[in-house]
Amino acid sequence: MITIAKRLETVEEYYFSRKLKEVRQLIADGKPIINMGIGSPDLAPDNAVIEAIQQAMFDDKAHEYQSYQGLLELRKGMADFYATHFGVALNFNSEVLPLMGSKEGIMHISLAFLNEGDSVLIPNPGYPTYASVTELVQANAIYYDLCHENNWFPDFEALEKLDLSKVKLMWVSYPHMPTGVNGTLAFFEKLVAFGKKHQILIINDNPYSFVLNDNPISIFQVKGAMDVALELNSLSKTFNMAGWRVGMVLGNKTLLDAILKVKSNMDSGMFYGIQKGAIAALQLGKNWFESQNQIYTKRRDLIFELAKKMNCTFDKKSVGLFVWAKLPEGISSSEKYIDQVLLDKHIFITPGTIFGSNGEGFIRFSLCVTEEKIQEAINRF
Repeated sequence: MITIAKRLETVEEYYFSRKLKEVRQLIADGKPIINMGIGSPDLAPDNAVIEAIQQAMFDDKAHEYQSYQGLLELRKGMADFYATHFGVALNFNSEVLPLMGSKEGIMHISLAFLNEGDSVLIPNPGYPTYASVTELVQANAIYYDLCHENNWFPDFEALEKLDLSKVKLMWVSYPHMPTGVNGTLAFFEKLVAFGKKHQILIINDNPYSFVLNDNPISIFQVKGAMDVALELNSLSKTFNMAGWRVGMVLGNKTLLDAILKVKSNMDSGMFYGIQKGAIAALQLGKNWFESQNQIYTKRRDLIFELAKKMNCTFDKKSVGLFVWAKLPEGISSSEKYIDQVLLDKHIFITPGTIFGSNGEGFIRFSLCVTEEKIQEAINRF
């Protein structure tokens, strides 16, 4: 009998992969399911982006293997994007590495810097992939608490009390997923100082910078961050290109060279046409962000109304593609609650517990649902 690798014993199938099978079966059974669980943009990219990929099909080099580092114009476009929107100057030849989505970057970074037995600081609640990838590379996950009482920021005094002797990486994500709390430069300054003190590589996962956010910031706006930090970013949410799989990792040359060693052994370059589309997206001006956020603002207002119908409370100042809501007192299990809502109201909402134990008592709504569907959900309550 062929046995699976022991590393797979430490991880489970991704929650959404498993749960969406159930949702699809309900749809197949004729149930009118409204999916508010997934943060997959339902809006289209800008016409200029689509035209760019179409026109690229006729270029001489369109169908060949591409550079592991991406087109020079793409790297320059990413560097220019950071200069324009964050005021951060990056060398496009050495400090920018395009990725096939930032999710693959989590694996690349972990393979590049972690040995078996190293430890990783992982937020609770936080993106589940940080933990699963840590387990897959046979490193040890050390969860640090993010709590409602502390506005979902880490407690640095508590962090200092941990055994940090084997910690190599720390994952952070601000604007925070799933709670929508925005970062601050003062917080990033503390993070950079913490990383330097303990020789820990800080990675800020930053894909929600521009969704309903008037103050997008980067960890690289902090002096000295380039010495001890990486930042992941993505075109998925910002430009409605989730299925295109375009992301980036930014940092100093030494760190990116290590990641490139991994990446160049795992893919053969990003498809030329997708790169051309990404270049066009990165050149879009503030009108693009304003038009998207007008749509998301209307949707969020309706989600707020739905959350009130469910007797939930929430932070109106949160940013990003989701609404994080606290369930009313007396509900002991977020997962049981959303399963009941799925059964009774045919609405799929994400339970907070899939992001960690500190997500118990919370649920997450996605804004990737039309106004008509959200209104229908409200009517069902």
